[in-house]
Amino acid sequence: MFATLKNAWHIADLRKKILFSLMIIVLFRLGSVVPVPFLIPEQVKAMAEAGSQAGNLLGYLNTLSGGSFSQATIFALSITPYITSSIVVQLLTVAIPSLERLAKEGEEGRKRLNQITRYTAVGLALLQAFAYYTMLRNQFHAVRYTDGFSGVFAALVIIATFTGGAMLIVYLGERIDEHGIGNGISLILFAGIVSRGPAAVMSFWGFMKLKGFSFGSMLTVVAMLALFLVLIMVIIVMTNAERRIPIQYAKRVVGRKMYGGQSTFMPIKVNMSGVMPIIFASSLLAIPGTIKAFTNPTPGGITDQLLSIFNYNTVFYAVIYFLLILAFNYFYVAIQYNPIEMSNNLRNNSGTIPGIRPGRPTSDFIARIISRVTLIGGIFLALVATLPILLGKLTELNVSLGGTSVIIVVGVALDTFRQLESQMMMRHYKGFLE
Repeated sequence: MFATLKNAWHIADLRKKILFSLMIIVLFRLGSVVPVPFLIPEQVKAMAEAGSQAGNLLGYLNTLSGGSFSQATIFALSITPYITSSIVVQLLTVAIPSLERLAKEGEEGRKRLNQITRYTAVGLALLQAFAYYTMLRNQFHAVRYTDGFSGVFAALVIIATFTGGAMLIVYLGERIDEHGIGNGISLILFAGIVSRGPAAVMSFWGFMKLKGFSFGSMLTVVAMLALFLVLIMVIIVMTNAERRIPIQYAKRVVGRKMYGGQSTFMPIKVNMSGVMPIIFASSLLAIPGTIKAFTNPTPGGITDQLLSIFNYNTVFYAVIYFLLILAFNYFYVAIQYNPIEMSNNLRNNSGTIPGIRPGRPTSDFIARIISRVTLIGGIFLALVATLPILLGKLTELNVSLGGTSVIIVVGVALDTFRQLESQMMMRHYKGFLE
């Protein structure tokens, strides 16, 4: 990894791309400390901490924004409206034929879909900003002016700032895509999550201080750090793991040339869906906590008790979370991979799987492989996502960086280094004239 960075730094063009990406990340972090006018930061911080303990969307938003939401800054919404918009458009692409045709039209179709995604993100950001402003004003009294013209002006400024900050992040991410290295949106998400590192260190320090720096507390922290390193290694292995289906292409004559005849393989990644199942499951399970935060039911009442079983630190939450991740993993893989279409593509290109007849037997074979690999990938994601809940129960230690965050960080880092290596390979390729 360090050798890749060192070699890339010696190439002037790549050095400019790396510096440009770093500059955008610095701008993002600077914007993460610019406060939103007319908000009381102390009240917003209390709301975000309550959301983290209750496991609702507020705590989830604070994690993705790198703590910007709890600090009431202009980037408080982070890229959650764009992520939600991308997921919605991606799902609608499967259901709506016109969007499906756009997805198959190549570069122009992708540009149209990106434009639709941005417009949808603006609408979701406005809706989300208005909802959070309403909750900040009515329940947490975090808005300085609420009555008369001053109240209307403050509402417009807060909603516009939240929305503008979310779309500015999208703009910064697109600039990285054009002039930098790596995926812009992913790198900004990476920077936001990594910025929570100091908070995780302080939680370890606070835990040892609370226990009086006893041998048991120190041993617990060392064990957690060791487990964290092991988790990173397992995530790297599982992210790169794949099931390779052997493919044999028949020889065919086109004009005066003979093509085909080679053996290759079809890679089926173990973690095909990335963190999407975790995001789906987290968002769904955060709805009860969000309803509780908005409605503020009577403590001890039936509604309060029903909604409280979905708190983040309960066993019921962990079990439902595990099962939902498995279900959403199968769902996401099903809409992304079509075994019949894969089988038809093989047959159209004169490719076969050794020992499997073309047509229906090939599609059934691919479907069985995908189903087994999806199960392994789903169990892996579910275990990583529920591990922080189990550790919190055992050690009473609240860690800011959960398994989902680690998967995102490791995945973005691996993808960025792959892009660096591919860029270096292109620039070191020896042409016919050398």
